[in-house]
Amino acid sequence: MRIATTIFLTDETIRPDQLARELEQRGFAGLYLPEHTHIPASRDTPAPMGEPLPREYGRTLDPLIALGQAAAVTERLALGTGITLVTQHDPVDLAKQIATLDFLSGGRFTLGIGYGWNVEEAADHGVEWSTRRELTRDRVALMRALWADEPTAYKGEFGSVRASLAYPKPAHGAPRMLLGGAAGPKLFGQIADYADGWLPIGGRGLTETLPVLRQAWSDAGRAGDPLVVPYGVRPSAGKLAHYSDLGLQEVVLQLPAAEEAEVLRTLDDFARYL
Repeated sequence: MRIATTIFLTDETIRPDQLARELEQRGFAGLYLPEHTHIPASRDTPAPMGEPLPREYGRTLDPLIALGQAAAVTERLALGTGITLVTQHDPVDLAKQIATLDFLSGGRFTLGIGYGWNVEEAADHGVEWSTRRELTRDRVALMRALWADEPTAYKGEFGSVRASLAYPKPAHGAPRMLLGGAAGPKLFGQIADYADGWLPIGGRGLTETLPVLRQAWSDAGRAGDPLVVPYGVRPSAGKLAHYSDLGLQEVVLQLPAAEEAEVLRTLDDFARYL
């Protein structure tokens, strides 16, 4: 099972180039980065991880720029977002940024997609909260049109693009896409509809939920099994063995949002799971 990592990189933590080198040298499989464009200082939305909201949420680096720096100093390290808030981006610009990162990294990028939890943050981007799931799907479809081999037009409920020359292309047609969110028929139907798999935070309850996801996948006419990548995991030998027994091929371990010394100590501790 591949062991990747995630971290809230900020202006106060280890730098992405330093971390990427250390991960590749130790044999870790990948680096996933979260996204918040900003955190409104006044909000009514409760933080799902509890209050007060951890300091790093309002200080995160832009994940695509940080992953570009990580790509430049590594050769094998997989790169991903956990997650990208697709609704908070212009999809034409986002398609270009993703394609450029995937092209320059030689196809190492995974697009983790999320619907978000912060109503006020999304509202500042003009997002209507009740339609954010449908908007996400629409924008992913628009991006796929821009990534197509031939100029391809797209007209959706929320946006459209003309058949266009749009280069570079992602290295393998489109990056791997994993959809984050809580288990349930709505999410599993959306994964089966337009994603490659699921990015469950923490990875609890997978014994019960995996068969439900796989059934939704099969009912949608998708071949094989969906990818399932537990994300932000606090590791133990037993937990990782359980994931392996479930047939999972990758897990993403949570690193502290800290300076270099603490992060490297944690990497040395996590190296026993490689």
